[in-house]
Amino acid sequence: MKNQTLKKIANTIRGLSIDGVEAANSGHPGMPLGMADVAAVLWSEFLKHNPQNPQWFDRDRFVLSAGHGSMLIYSLLHLYGYDLPLAELKNFRQWNSKTAGHPEYGHAPGVETTTGPLGQGISSAVGMALAEKMLAARFNKGSYKVVNHHTYVIASDGDLQEGVSHEACALAGHNRLSKLIVLYDDNHISIDGETHLSFSEDVLKRFEGYGWHTQRIDGHDYDAIRSAITLARASDRPSLIACRTVIGFGSPNKAGTEEVHGSPLGKDEALLTKKKLGIPAEPLFYINDEVLKNTRKAVPDGARAERNWQELLEKYQKARPELATAFHACIKGEVPGAALAIPEFPAGKVATRNASGKVLDFMAAKIPALVGGSADLTPSNKTFAKGQTPFSVKNPAGQYIHYGVREHGMAAIMNGMALHGGVIPYGGTFFVFTDYMRPSMRLAALMGIRVIYVLTHDSIGLGEDGPTHQPIEHLAALRAMPNLSLIRPMDANETAVAWKMALTRTDGPTGLILTRQNLTNYDRASQGMAPAEEARKGGYVLTEDKDFQVILIATGSEVEIAVAAKALLNAKGKRVRVVSMPSTDVFDRQPAAYRESVLPASCTARVAVEAGASIGWYKYVGLYGRVVGLDHFGASAPYETLYEKFGLTAEQVANAAGEL
Repeated sequence: MKNQTLKKIANTIRGLSIDGVEAANSGHPGMPLGMADVAAVLWSEFLKHNPQNPQWFDRDRFVLSAGHGSMLIYSLLHLYGYDLPLAELKNFRQWNSKTAGHPEYGHAPGVETTTGPLGQGISSAVGMALAEKMLAARFNKGSYKVVNHHTYVIASDGDLQEGVSHEACALAGHNRLSKLIVLYDDNHISIDGETHLSFSEDVLKRFEGYGWHTQRIDGHDYDAIRSAITLARASDRPSLIACRTVIGFGSPNKAGTEEVHGSPLGKDEALLTKKKLGIPAEPLFYINDEVLKNTRKAVPDGARAERNWQELLEKYQKARPELATAFHACIKGEVPGAALAIPEFPAGKVATRNASGKVLDFMAAKIPALVGGSADLTPSNKTFAKGQTPFSVKNPAGQYIHYGVREHGMAAIMNGMALHGGVIPYGGTFFVFTDYMRPSMRLAALMGIRVIYVLTHDSIGLGEDGPTHQPIEHLAALRAMPNLSLIRPMDANETAVAWKMALTRTDGPTGLILTRQNLTNYDRASQGMAPAEEARKGGYVLTEDKDFQVILIATGSEVEIAVAAKALLNAKGKRVRVVSMPSTDVFDRQPAAYRESVLPASCTARVAVEAGASIGWYKYVGLYGRVVGLDHFGASAPYETLYEKFGLTAEQVANAAGEL
């Protein structure tokens, strides 16, 4: 495309961005004004996409990691023919609009991931590129390149300062994710002022150290932009292109300053900027016919590209039917019924982390899309299933990822993998280290994507490693997060059910909270206990006496304490119901009648027991109930000693019940 045409497209993007921010009287005009030239070249000459089908699997992914500059992507989506009418741009940042203040996955078509929390977009993009490389290695055969696309990112100084980007980008370099191309908006400005106030590292040297291909260009020079992207596409490494730009480009009085980062230009400055850029003052949201004619070429071009891919798939199906069937299963995220037919565990003693490992051994080969990993805790998390091989430069088809000691990076990368599609990711670490993962977990919950966290060493039950590794407040804190499902199974068979729940849930992430220490796996039938499948309801009556007088509620490792407490109370003539509550959020979603059947209002004598913070349990035990928990940090000692010293015993639970 001629540079003069690109300039008109870029200035149209600038005009739309100015008007959107002015209409909302809030927003971030500086980045869209600065990066419009780069975006115009990328979207006009390189990006493979189909505006009529934003979910086409083999499309290039575009991630606006600098999500505060959201008017850039909204302008692009409208201009290039996505179903985002001009009325939505005029409704920027308003109630019920598709054009939220920061790009929201699932709101506007063509938004690949929710961004705004800096560092998240670029880190999730690593996951997208990783999924592309893995699937390409597994399914591309000969001339059948059924997976063949790039992931492009526009990132800011802020993205590269956030720690999560260091973790993810280091892993990208290590694994030579060559189809990842980051266009870095190197404008030298942050909210506080010039970046030299706090940021003086040599970014290119840093990325070279990660193993990336790097370039530095003038971000307003169309020939330089075009050449840099072409070189990046030819590299065998991920690429960072530092685009030296002027924030607020075109603004006579604010360009190059922090004033233009996060505030409207103001009416007078907006008019001056438009005049300088050759944009008519009226009408607002001006788009000339020539620009639209050129940008809307993306619609037939994209449809043609997808048709060609579909024709390739048809030939692939005939030539490689087994691979094609597995490929389609991956795209659909299918979990075959055979994978969920997990054999029942026999009675005995087993840690739920070990049970989880056995479940994975059974399931992994039966679910083509399943991809595992751990943040350098594979032997402890039991996440490496039989038949899996490690993903690496030499083995890109491997379905197990060694993330290294990068919990936050792992969580963000898994988000990208899930969003990319073709992959159902799970990743393991110790439960306490969700402190490092929380921002990415929150985004997974916000976007409603299927990501599975295998979180072992779930309490003081890990013992001698001590309070730094013993989660106390983590259950309560993560239960407060909307749309994150947590399951803390009481035994091996509940663990199997937990995996089934996690894999069949498609509208949000799930955390499996698992023990280091062995737990009793009851012979439920002979002991008059409910089957483990009841755990699907989140909470259920495990065992009870007729005309019970008190209800004991427990999760995970504390259920057997409640069962032992029942025996002590029975010996004193007390009749007891024991409720296993592996997932409070799943239980809370059950019909009111079911919840009442498990926790009837007529029985106010209730005791909850859990090796964690007590806050949150009063919702279930009420004003007159008791909670046997931990509202202080742990200690270093054998776990049996800790449970005794901290009062997490059957005797303590029985005493609490006896006082009601």
